[in-house]
Amino acid sequence: MIIAVDGPAGSGKGTISEYLAMKFDLLYLDTGLLYRALAKTVIRENVDPKNFQAVTNIAHTLTFQDVQDPNLRGEDIAAVASQIAVIAEARKVMDEFQRDFCRSVKLPYKGAILDGRDIGTVICPEATCKLFITARPEIRNQRRMLETQGTDGASPEALSEIARKMVERDNRDSTRQIAPLTAAPDAFIIDTSGLTIEQACTKAAEYVTQYCVA
Repeated sequence: MIIAVDGPAGSGKGTISEYLAMKFDLLYLDTGLLYRALAKTVIRENVDPKNFQAVTNIAHTLTFQDVQDPNLRGEDIAAVASQIAVIAEARKVMDEFQRDFCRSVKLPYKGAILDGRDIGTVICPEATCKLFITARPEIRNQRRMLETQGTDGASPEALSEIARKMVERDNRDSTRQIAPLTAAPDAFIIDTSGLTIEQACTKAAEYVTQYCVA
């Protein structure tokens, strides 16, 4: 079984994916961290994100250990990750990494769950179950601020900057020619704007149980 979970930042797709992974014994990959790991290396090595060949060369060196780096959540890394996500050759490398991940699943896992922005449309169009998680922009902005800074005391200026960057990323990811952020035609759409974490996870699990679990 393969579950594809797509959606924009701050929608709750990561939390839902982690919950489903535990509930249904699935091996989990946050594919956005692949691009963040690539971005971190690009930044560390002072590589121009517009140098497509150099970025692609770095993509070939990534390992699952790089994806597990706990320091990949910064906004600067996210901004570069969104920029390099449009590089066709680098995406081919990353796409194959993700498909290899699905093919590598072994017991005791019963399958794989991947969350990202093009899992159901490009990476695993044959996925057993497809979810598209979304939320209103202002809700996602608030969640993103809490995730990034870990505090309720964010200044209006800081919130405004987070909102600006999120709108910029959403626009770039939704309008890019290569693998744009969009729901697969057969994806089940969950708007988490008015839901608690528990309610969102329960709703997703009910869908998986009803349509995907034999």
